[in-house]
Amino acid sequence: MLEIDLNCDMGESFGVYHLGADAVLLEHVTSANIACGFHAGDPSVMRSTVKLALQQGAAIGAHPGLPDLAGFGRRNMDISPDEAFDMVTYQIGALQMFVKQEGGVLHHVKPHGALYNMAATSKALADAIAAAIYAIDSNLILYGLSGSAMIEAGEQIGLRTASEVFADRTYQDDGTLTPRRMSGSLITDTDHAVQQVLGMVKDGYVKSISGKSVPIQADTVCIHGDGAHAVMFAQQLRSRLLDEGIIIQAVGKVK
Repeated sequence: MLEIDLNCDMGESFGVYHLGADAVLLEHVTSANIACGFHAGDPSVMRSTVKLALQQGAAIGAHPGLPDLAGFGRRNMDISPDEAFDMVTYQIGALQMFVKQEGGVLHHVKPHGALYNMAATSKALADAIAAAIYAIDSNLILYGLSGSAMIEAGEQIGLRTASEVFADRTYQDDGTLTPRRMSGSLITDTDHAVQQVLGMVKDGYVKSISGKSVPIQADTVCIHGDGAHAVMFAQQLRSRLLDEGIIIQAVGKVK
């Protein structure tokens, strides 16, 4: 029986936090990646989002990014592996304490934005991130781009990993995501996005932007909560997956 986790990035706001879309999305996803303050989020938003995720029974993950509020963590920065280790440690530790105070347990770590993409191809950064996670808690699961250096680094150090695929992003021939600055990087048609997910989950491949069939491992699917039709898409995707007999649950959790 096929299984898949649906994850969504959350808590990416500041000040007065309106649960709105995050609250509705949590009715359809199984994992929540919560911003830790560097690219988005603040302490109050972090706590509110943790509470919401626990109420909905979602697995909680830390979503550490680069210190780039103005660029939402999506701009590359020239950082060393040691800096990556410290940035990730700092952010995971902050969220972990909110989760502990609210009676939960941190489940996973998923780097955000440019940090995620940089570590997908840089062994040095990937190794540093995996080492930081392992040093904090070797039971944490590392969510990383399927087939990337980050997945390899996690496996080598002894972490459990979850290979992540994207519903609304296109792929290059080497299995990396098409950079957002390039035309055609985003999939805006809901039916197209759903079909891409089904192909990755059921058949183990994705069509690259050039039409090549690229082998891919799908353990968890990212649903971007900041999309214009995020809630509608989450509902439709979940419905189609269930219709196909695919079990939807967080990585490593048994219903």
